[in-house]
Amino acid sequence: MERFNTISRKDFLKNSALAMAGISITPAMISANSTVSEDKILSGNGKLMLKNVRLETGFEYDDDEVISTKTDLFLVETEDGKITQIAPNDPKAKAIDAKGFLMLPAFKDMHIHLDKTFYGDKWQAVRKRKGGVKGMIALEEQIMPEILKNSTYKAEKMIELLQSKGSAFVRSHVNIEPTSKLDSLKNLQKALGNKKQSFGAEIVAFPQHGVYYKNSVPYLKEAAQMNIDFIGGVDPFSIDGEIEKTIDFTVQLALDHQKGIDIHLHETGESRLKTVEYLIDKVNENPSLKGKTFLSHCFVLGKLDKTKQEEIAEKLANAQVGIVSTIPFGNLVMPLPTLQKHNVTVYTGNDSIVDHWNTYGTGSVLEKANLYAQLYGQSTEFLLSRSLKIATANLLPLDDKGIQQWPRKGDEADFVLLNASCSAEAVSRISNVESLVYKGNVVF
Repeated sequence: MERFNTISRKDFLKNSALAMAGISITPAMISANSTVSEDKILSGNGKLMLKNVRLETGFEYDDDEVISTKTDLFLVETEDGKITQIAPNDPKAKAIDAKGFLMLPAFKDMHIHLDKTFYGDKWQAVRKRKGGVKGMIALEEQIMPEILKNSTYKAEKMIELLQSKGSAFVRSHVNIEPTSKLDSLKNLQKALGNKKQSFGAEIVAFPQHGVYYKNSVPYLKEAAQMNIDFIGGVDPFSIDGEIEKTIDFTVQLALDHQKGIDIHLHETGESRLKTVEYLIDKVNENPSLKGKTFLSHCFVLGKLDKTKQEEIAEKLANAQVGIVSTIPFGNLVMPLPTLQKHNVTVYTGNDSIVDHWNTYGTGSVLEKANLYAQLYGQSTEFLLSRSLKIATANLLPLDDKGIQQWPRKGDEADFVLLNASCSAEAVSRISNVESLVYKGNVVF
């Protein structure tokens, strides 16, 4: 099968722009048009037509078991960032040839720290940790001034990595604390502004050094007025020493500025469950926060017995409080299937990629879907296809009955093309991302 990456990214984008105009492409023409601006092509003319696009159409059964996924080739058109037509394939159409690659919803990384990565700079492995999270806070106070010197550039390089892995959207936490003040946020907003034509994001104002431990309160109040989406937090008990005071502040700030909430909770142990339960109570008292409140990591759930996990999952679902998990393994396996069974929203993300917290990370949330499938025994065609939702923030081409639900006319034109026969294979093999389209523009 011929692949998109037989030519350079820039030449592919030039090729795509000409194809949209209905012009046949030759190597000589690519050379002759070498002065075409990539930025101009990225912004496009609002229209995109693809032929030979592989879409999932249903399941094939043996008795009651799904044994394979049906697909067919289609002609897909977009305009002004929306899918405008999904038609029977026309191999002779003047359109970009998708080569039979599988079209899936663009991936979403729902927990990452774009503001303080080493990626794009010199290689650095993690140093030995001392003093737990508070020890890491002390380390950050030393290194953040240096990190901030080129954090906009590094954030942009990280975005390009994520795009190459099929992600078109992130939820990024950004340090708001006395060392960085608002500089980390401003630098990240600049990077996101530079990438706004090709990448989407929402921002969490994150008091990494505690709300009260290092007195981030005045900076959080200011950040809440600066085009952010969520108020964050971290380990209220072990960092700030008070669950209620910290949660009350976070909830009130979110209410005052119509923001969501996304709190890091690394703490484990039965007593740490109080943070989860207290937050659930506050959300129930303030229904406007339902569907807008999340706990990231929430490792304590992995330490509970099965009965307690079921109980808390039901409470989380009733309050519409979601869990964002990096899908840890070892002795921290999370009860994600239990949460999903109770209709708790579950997202994933890469968290840290090559920074002072974590040496590892490829930038691929499809790899997270693969890890999810392995950890929880999702090895059949049906279960592998369901595992894809970890990479797409719960959007799947087929529903559980095999009825096509994506893409549809009017959907956002955000999608990936992969060298795979179906989503189950894409998850199992972590199939190569051949192209990413965001708002109808070819960006990778």
